[in-house]
Amino acid sequence: MRFALRHTGIFILLAVAFTGCSLVDEDMRDCETDYTLDYELRLVTNMTTELQTQLGLVTDVNVAGAIKSYLQDVFTDHAHDVDLGFYDVQADSVLLHRESHVMDANQSSYTLYIPVRRYMHLATANMEQNPLLSFEGADNCHTLRAVQQVKDTVTSHKTGFFTARLPMDIKEGIDQQFDVKLYMANCASSVLIDTLGSGIKDVKVFMTGFATSFDICDSLYHFDYTPVVKPDQLEFEDPGRVGFVAVTFPSRPAPSTKIVIDWDDPFVTDVAPNSLWQVYVYCTLGDGTITQNILGVHNQLLPGQFRLLCARAYANGTLAPDDPTVGVSVTLNWEPGLEIPVVL
Repeated sequence: MRFALRHTGIFILLAVAFTGCSLVDEDMRDCETDYTLDYELRLVTNMTTELQTQLGLVTDVNVAGAIKSYLQDVFTDHAHDVDLGFYDVQADSVLLHRESHVMDANQSSYTLYIPVRRYMHLATANMEQNPLLSFEGADNCHTLRAVQQVKDTVTSHKTGFFTARLPMDIKEGIDQQFDVKLYMANCASSVLIDTLGSGIKDVKVFMTGFATSFDICDSLYHFDYTPVVKPDQLEFEDPGRVGFVAVTFPSRPAPSTKIVIDWDDPFVTDVAPNSLWQVYVYCTLGDGTITQNILGVHNQLLPGQFRLLCARAYANGTLAPDDPTVGVSVTLNWEPGLEIPVVL
């Protein structure tokens, strides 16, 4: 299963300055041109709005601060590294030129020297410090994808991952400017549980329902298998709260969703009849028994989006989500191995 998504996240300007070149025929492949790429990162996310909506009380300031601190390298306008690929537009779509740079800024300029011709330009940012992801099929435009590690249980992405694609027709002796819009290809979700007065000894959380790879050129997400994501637990000053955060690829779309989607508001989706991604919460009680809660989220988790799920825990380990659109399925006296491969 796959789907494509589009919305603005990063902005790039390519100002082209041409050197002289004289050719007898119209084949410009041997005529090289230098040009400058000016990169500027512009972050588009709903994180601040989501935190303000879900955590409106003064007592939640520390909770919001912990979430922001964890996600500071994800929802950021700072790029550590950029990878630039230029591909043939003919049938084989092979890689013609590629280079990488350490950017360490929200904007930077690079001057390239490549032949005058038509290209498909693919760019990515913040891949180097994200060990969960790797490139696959980089020698061909339509096979290049960012692939997540193939494991039954995976960890959270460590950085915000940004990509772009742009057809470029570089011509001799003509001043040209190219505007390239890059967007964030991953997203984040968090679970906040109020355990005050419940007597719960321990809480473990796992998530599932997210894409496993992303085609850079075609902007397509793939769901080749169903990994379990183990989110990181947050540290709060409030002992009555437990929180977890995961950075992942987007969730599955609703069955009726179009293959290519354009949004006026990129973070608003319809409620699907069946849950699109799930959160497994395991609450260990004082007597050592475990209650399994499966939270079913019916709204798609989109690129660049942050979603916070809040719930209250009760003495028997059951959860009551604050959002009425989030479903919950409860199994009391749960034993490992009944639902998903979880290491407790």
